[in-house]
Amino acid sequence: MPQVMEFKLPDLGEGLTEAEIVRWLVAVGDVVAIDQPVVEVETAKAMVEVPCPYGGVVTARFGEEGEELPVGAPLITVAVGAESAPAGAAQAPAAEADAEGAAPAPRPLIGYGSDHSRPARRRRVRPVTSAVSAPVAVPVAVPAPVPVPAAPVAPAAPAGPVPVISPLVRKLARDNGVDLRALRGSGPDGLILRADVEAALRNPEPVAAPEPVAAPKPVAAPAAVAAHGERIPLKGLRGAVAEKLSRSRREIPEATCWVDADATELMAARAAMNAVDGPKISVLALLARICTAALARYPELNSTVDLAANEIVRLPAVHLGFAAQTERGLMVPVVRDAHTRSPESLSAEFARLTELARAGKLAPSDLTGGTFTLNNYGVFGVDGSTPIINHPEAAMLGVGRIVPKPWVHRGELAVRQVVQLSLTFDHRVCDGGAAGGFLRYVADCVENPAVLLRGL
Repeated sequence: MPQVMEFKLPDLGEGLTEAEIVRWLVAVGDVVAIDQPVVEVETAKAMVEVPCPYGGVVTARFGEEGEELPVGAPLITVAVGAESAPAGAAQAPAAEADAEGAAPAPRPLIGYGSDHSRPARRRRVRPVTSAVSAPVAVPVAVPAPVPVPAAPVAPAAPAGPVPVISPLVRKLARDNGVDLRALRGSGPDGLILRADVEAALRNPEPVAAPEPVAAPKPVAAPAAVAAHGERIPLKGLRGAVAEKLSRSRREIPEATCWVDADATELMAARAAMNAVDGPKISVLALLARICTAALARYPELNSTVDLAANEIVRLPAVHLGFAAQTERGLMVPVVRDAHTRSPESLSAEFARLTELARAGKLAPSDLTGGTFTLNNYGVFGVDGSTPIINHPEAAMLGVGRIVPKPWVHRGELAVRQVVQLSLTFDHRVCDGGAAGGFLRYVADCVENPAVLLRGL
């Protein structure tokens, strides 16, 4: 006898209390395996796939794509024991569960705040209500061909989800009222790309629309936007960034100092390193190594302020955050124990985290726990900035673009590779002398990398 198990949105860790449904990976009537991802959700820190701890037939889904659910809210219900399985393999556990009046204990969700130190407890079966009894009976008898009776949440379409290259493209279409089922994807096997959605926005003619009544929707949207303005909800990642920056500005009395530095020798040193066999080293990695050496000399900048205890807490390890621009917005992945890494190791870690950030696959733990931030805004073609400190850190080093400029070198005017460095710091943790000393040491290492070797 199959038993209906309710799977709720699990604790995603890092203090997150809600998540937005980006894409359903299963439909009502689908057979799922234990630990199979069933939904893709976006939190304030990352986009993750949530696996289901039960195996069986999906009898109901709760929530539509784009809807926010709190932690603990129902996601799906699964008829455990209803899937096709070899005789004897699935019957024995089911019989044991029926005898004890309890369902098989779910497997722990790795990385979602499960407590692995305690043995799993058997949970009592919830009474099967009328709302879910109908979907259970139909898939058990004939899972595939028989349509599921009407339920609070119906499957999207018999053909399943529309093939879209990424959740970001799906969100772009949803926000602009574009019907993905009316588009013909230009990617492999009809995969819908970002360019297809953008083309539909530029040319909102109802040529490919399956229903003529759907055509006026994208046509009327620009007029409404022009009259009342576009409203973008501050939620998800953008909402989290807004709250964090506002808190930083409210709580941290920040100040900024800056200096121009001749980076010609640093660029020459990097070229020499990359001329030999081995992985290439990035400029960001060299600057990160200089930062960790400077923080060893000025540990007050690798700290945080405990307002409750009215104390400055100097942190023993340098977990270096770095700004990465993605389609979802600005993210700050964190390199753990950066002070123990070589330039080669830092280059590899920067590349790995940047790739995950752009693919929207960073875990929440990859975006938290930073103690100091390195912000390379020179990639945007600007020389300087006065950024807001990444709360609850105490400082951020900014690096502008490296460009040829006239420079006095050894008493003569020459064209050199010049960069502007800026340090924004929490004035509660140190005064201008310590901040200036830190920045000057960084500039000296940039101008003469041999200075860095003395401290190694």
